[in-house]
Amino acid sequence: MKRIHLIYKRIPNRVLEREDEVVADLGDVIVAKARFSGMLAPLKVNGVKVIDNGYNMLYFAFTGENCDILKVYDEEGNFKGLYIDVLAYTKRDGDNLEMLDLFLDVFVFPNGEAFLLDEDELEMALNYGFIDKKTFDFAYSVAREILEKLKRKEFPPEIVWKYDWGD
Repeated sequence: MKRIHLIYKRIPNRVLEREDEVVADLGDVIVAKARFSGMLAPLKVNGVKVIDNGYNMLYFAFTGENCDILKVYDEEGNFKGLYIDVLAYTKRDGDNLEMLDLFLDVFVFPNGEAFLLDEDELEMALNYGFIDKKTFDFAYSVAREILEKLKRKEFPPEIVWKYDWGD
């Protein structure tokens, strides 16, 4: 079983490192699976619990792109939706994958309803000087583009529907 070393950075100094099972290595796109753990509280979107410890994810990392996509499944394997991280970058070096998170996230329910998350975190990062105004504006431009593409049914990329947790 092939593994990928994920290095997930969050400003100012948080680094999450994991070894995840690779489902598909398509060069510029890595499809891998992992399980949520270490969460202090479940993530609720619009009053619905969408992510919790023990939930599974199939994630899609796109080299050179400014987002990743997580397909989220609960313990019973029910598809809960898509969780999209807005990223400064996604870099790949062999079996190492590095991403820098820019706070904003988008959650898309299976019915297509989308929500922009963590605007308060991005605002705080700007206020505390962890990011500059250019980075702040960039994060919003990426998030807006994702939301616009979702409305036009141009997002997520087709590859996201080709793989499932059970694969």
